[in-house]
Amino acid sequence: MQPFSAFCIYSNSKDIKMNKLLKVSIPILLILGLVLISGCGASPSELPNVPGGGGSDEERLAPADGGGDNSEITDELTEDRKIVKTGSITLKVGNITETMDEVAEMADELNGYVVSSYKYEYERGVSGHITIRVPFERFEEAFSRLRQLAPAVPYETTTATDVTEEYVDLEARLHNLQATEAQYLALLEKAENVEEMLKVQKELSNVRGEIEQIEGRMKYLEQTSETSLIEVTLEETRGLTEPWSASAALKSAVRGLTTFGRGLATALIWLGVFSWAWIPPLVIWLRRRRRAKS
Repeated sequence: MQPFSAFCIYSNSKDIKMNKLLKVSIPILLILGLVLISGCGASPSELPNVPGGGGSDEERLAPADGGGDNSEITDELTEDRKIVKTGSITLKVGNITETMDEVAEMADELNGYVVSSYKYEYERGVSGHITIRVPFERFEEAFSRLRQLAPAVPYETTTATDVTEEYVDLEARLHNLQATEAQYLALLEKAENVEEMLKVQKELSNVRGEIEQIEGRMKYLEQTSETSLIEVTLEETRGLTEPWSASAALKSAVRGLTTFGRGLATALIWLGVFSWAWIPPLVIWLRRRRRAKS
């Protein structure tokens, strides 16, 4: 019986040890399981930052290639660019009046118009000047047709100025001022006394003045970028030797006689006006001369 009892004692001690081990290990395993479960279910905000993957959900979920929108904006700005183009050209022509009429007719054909024109006649000839505006896209065509109106083009120049940045800046300022105007209007409705109303109206008047100024400048930039200005100077061509004409010679002689008569009359008038200055010295000189002779 002793071996059997010894075996029972050994088995009982072994069971006791196993029970103690289970009592200690089971809570540990439960705690580890809870930690793993809470770690797997953590919210995105609690996740650590990963290099290259930081930022908000929208930033991380956004497409990596963001150049599409930028290119569309760039294309829109390129299409809406505002260029102010001007030109100047000098034409040597035989007949100033006819050429001015041709330039005006050409501007009308290109859906443009004449801004100003004048013709000046002087002794040596005739000169003219005409300023036109044509649509921006037909600027080069207008210059080409102007060259065809004259046998010689001694001078021409063109300039182009990009005013897109100025226009965009004015547009942004206009939006801000309009928002400020809306706020002042809301304050004006809430004003409780005359003093408050006067203060708000004063500020509102200043804002509206700036808005009108900006709108005027924007309108000017729109008009000048839609149509291009061309200044045309007309000079009369002359041959090296002109044919002699009796009537021309007579007109020239009469013109010279008239000029001489005008000069002589002017000199006599001057002598009469300043007679008090030259007559007394002349009288004194004549008397001294007579005494010297006697």
